[in-house]
Amino acid sequence: MGFILVLSSIFILLLSWCSSCMSLVQSQSGGSTNGTDRLALLAIKARISTDPFHVMSSWNDSIPYCEWPGVICGGRRHPNRVRALRLQSSKLVGSLAPEIGNLSFLQEISIYNNSFNGEIPHEVSFLFRLRYLKLFNNSFEGEIPSNISRCSNLIELDLGSNNIVGKIPIEFGTLSKLQFLSINGNKLTGQIPSSFGNLSSLYTISAGSNDFSGSIPDSLGQMARLMILAIGENKLSGTIPPTIYNLSSLTAFDVGFNNQLQGSLPPNLGLTLPNLWWFSIARNQFHGSIPISISNLSKIQTLLIGKNHFTGKVAINFGGLSKLTSFALDTNHLGSGKADDLNFINTLTNCSSLTDLVLSHNWFGGVVPNSIANLSTQLRILELSTNQISGNIPVGIENLVSLQSVGFSSNLLEGSIPTSIGRLPWLYGLYLDGNRFTGPIPSSLGNLTLLIELSLGDNRLQGRIPSSLGNLTLLNALALNDNRLQGRMPSGLARCKYMLFLDIIACKEECLQVLQDANICYSWTFLVTVSMVSSPKRYFISTR
Repeated sequence: MGFILVLSSIFILLLSWCSSCMSLVQSQSGGSTNGTDRLALLAIKARISTDPFHVMSSWNDSIPYCEWPGVICGGRRHPNRVRALRLQSSKLVGSLAPEIGNLSFLQEISIYNNSFNGEIPHEVSFLFRLRYLKLFNNSFEGEIPSNISRCSNLIELDLGSNNIVGKIPIEFGTLSKLQFLSINGNKLTGQIPSSFGNLSSLYTISAGSNDFSGSIPDSLGQMARLMILAIGENKLSGTIPPTIYNLSSLTAFDVGFNNQLQGSLPPNLGLTLPNLWWFSIARNQFHGSIPISISNLSKIQTLLIGKNHFTGKVAINFGGLSKLTSFALDTNHLGSGKADDLNFINTLTNCSSLTDLVLSHNWFGGVVPNSIANLSTQLRILELSTNQISGNIPVGIENLVSLQSVGFSSNLLEGSIPTSIGRLPWLYGLYLDGNRFTGPIPSSLGNLTLLIELSLGDNRLQGRIPSSLGNLTLLNALALNDNRLQGRMPSGLARCKYMLFLDIIACKEECLQVLQDANICYSWTFLVTVSMVSSPKRYFISTR
């Protein structure tokens, strides 16, 4: 019996000793407030110079570090180890301490939408459990540490909208679990690595607004899961690899603006990329005709094809693109000056969500179809300037009650300016210059109280300048030059306090006289220039 009591006592002592050992291990692994994680967090706090929301004010011994704002601990096996650091949108200013590499159980770093500066610490590469690294919209500088590729469990890497320079590390091609990569809005140079083709799990590449050059790697066509390819606003050249047009999973394809890409679009584009909702190739050097198969892009919302070298007739039925919101074909060589060039507008009446229609700087001829009055009532931008369009502006344009900017400049339009334009309450820009309009300036334009720019120059307008234009108190620019207007400038224009530019060249002498008599010019605090003529002497007045 005594022997059994001795054994029991020894067993109890062993349990107590094991418990002490476990406590020691837990303490050494960060389980206590004196652990490695706590010291690393305090080092991170020490690098913060501005904390307007006082996020880190309670980062002290008053509470356990796992309860500090932005610090997430957890896990069944290691409940007291820091698993995530979430300090996003806190207006923090400072640098990221290299001690962050000591948070060895860290799976997520979310410090986006702040003002972190300096370089990204190389010590981040120590975090082999890291899955989410979100540093976008800060002021990080320097190059991307190539050893981040050691974080082999990374799923999301977002370094966008910083000041990062240098090249993309080719080692990124080893991040086999990476699904989301964003490096847009930096100052990165060099070529897009062909090793990206190895990232079979990747569904988003956002690398726009950098200084990348060279061609688009053929290997990107191997990424069968890729949904978003956004590499616009760079200096890329060459052609689009044909295999990319076969990535049926693509929903957004953006190579637009400031690239020098060329070639033609495949005829079956609308069949091989059926899931597109965003397609932008604007401001490149593409040529040929626009594929008729685009009519099959039933999910498309943004279609930007402007500023290229496309030619031919637009013979596409857009009626099936019911989700289309932004459509731009501007600055190409489309149309041929024929009467039916704009017939495709008839099919756009089914696009009930259309907000922007930009067809300017082409060779479109014919008249503006009356069906334009049946376009989406959500239409905000209607731009057909610099074409060969003749006839009248349809009176039904008043149906487009959301219009903010209307451009018909530099065409062959004639007749009178529809008074119905005065019933477009949200209009801030009206550009009708360079046509053959006759008759008076409609007094109804004075109802457009949000108007900022009014350009009616170089027409054949007659009569007096309506006094109602004095109601346009937000007006910045008024061009009435090269018409056949008579009478004095309305003194009410003195109420247009924000006037920057006034062009009344070829108005008669009394236009100048009233400006002098009423001191209208001197009531325009921000005025830059006034251009006018009084026979035979031409006047140029500037208040700056």
